[in-house]
Amino acid sequence: MSFNLSKIGLLPRIVIAIILGVACGMFFPEWAVRCFVTFNSIFSHFLSFLIPLIILGLVTPAIADIGKGAGKLLLITAIIAYADTVFSGYLSYFTGTTIFPSLIDRGQAAQAVASADELEPFFTIEIPPLLDVMSALITAFVMGLGISFFESSNLKKAFDEFREIIAKTIEVALIPILPLYIFSIFIKMSFTGQAWRIINVFVAIIGVIFVMHIFLLVLQYCVAGAISQRNPFKALYNMLPAYFTALGTSSSAATIPVTLKQVKLNGVSDGIAGFVVPLCATIHLSGSAMKITACAVALVIMQGGSIALGQFTGFILMLGVMMVAAPGVPGGAIMAALGVLQSILGFTPEQQAVMIALYITMDSFGTACNVTGDGAIALVVDRIYDKQGEKSPTA
Repeated sequence: MSFNLSKIGLLPRIVIAIILGVACGMFFPEWAVRCFVTFNSIFSHFLSFLIPLIILGLVTPAIADIGKGAGKLLLITAIIAYADTVFSGYLSYFTGTTIFPSLIDRGQAAQAVASADELEPFFTIEIPPLLDVMSALITAFVMGLGISFFESSNLKKAFDEFREIIAKTIEVALIPILPLYIFSIFIKMSFTGQAWRIINVFVAIIGVIFVMHIFLLVLQYCVAGAISQRNPFKALYNMLPAYFTALGTSSSAATIPVTLKQVKLNGVSDGIAGFVVPLCATIHLSGSAMKITACAVALVIMQGGSIALGQFTGFILMLGVMMVAAPGVPGGAIMAALGVLQSILGFTPEQQAVMIALYITMDSFGTACNVTGDGAIALVVDRIYDKQGEKSPTA
């Protein structure tokens, strides 16, 4: 029987890449490690070139889609979803800045990074991006809102097709190469003695993130229960099938049928459930925002950088917007976040690679948190429509 590597999921391939990278870095000669450092340098430039295009291709049509359907129900749901995503980012920030400094030795981490920087590639190829990240963000906002306001169907179709190109590029040119990219990063860190420090730190940090996402779900349902006048713990218990389905599939979209069924079991009307659940599978990523913010805080602390609230406020607010564009693309959440990680927090390609590895390692838990939180939003929206005496939309 032939062995087909493509049948192995992305997470197992990332884990294998990390293990092999750490192991190979212990005995590979310097020239061999520098070969992978050279590949890493070229791929990093390619990734930097793509980031502004990813922002334009994913964010522009996402904003245009939201604005085009600007009805009351859509607006209410989008505001609640964005607010919850931003709240989870702040929860992660304040928890991280309180707990992580006691888990991270800044001096050792900075020393390890300095030693890693001494290993240079044999050569590199410059691939200048067409736009910087902030210009791409502003362009995406202006174009998305403009398409929505003027109902520019031709321009909308063009950006929809551009989104398909970007999605296919991520699927074909980025995701398959990620394991080799992660391997290249970790073989360099292992060779310089940096890998074990990072792994030891992030084992503890992953544990903190898991506790945070359980806390977030309980808090979401306590708030939703108070607003909807339903038992929050019973409602959360009813959503467990959706939680475990998302845990197994790592896909919000694939979990929609189960989420829809459990949301209706919680007493949400068919019309509200049929509208809110598919929409929130696209725009509500509180679990993903929590993971990305926590890992970003940890990496900034490890580098001895500033974790000032002002800087992270801009990052969290922009991250909430970027998350709107993420779910339809494999690895989309972290790919969409790379732009703000680079532009606002100043992340290097190496830091971005570590973020990708960490995010994918915890991907299923973040998806499960996103999906389960959709049920809480559905309870709130259903209650708002009941209080206003408005007729629910048909499913």
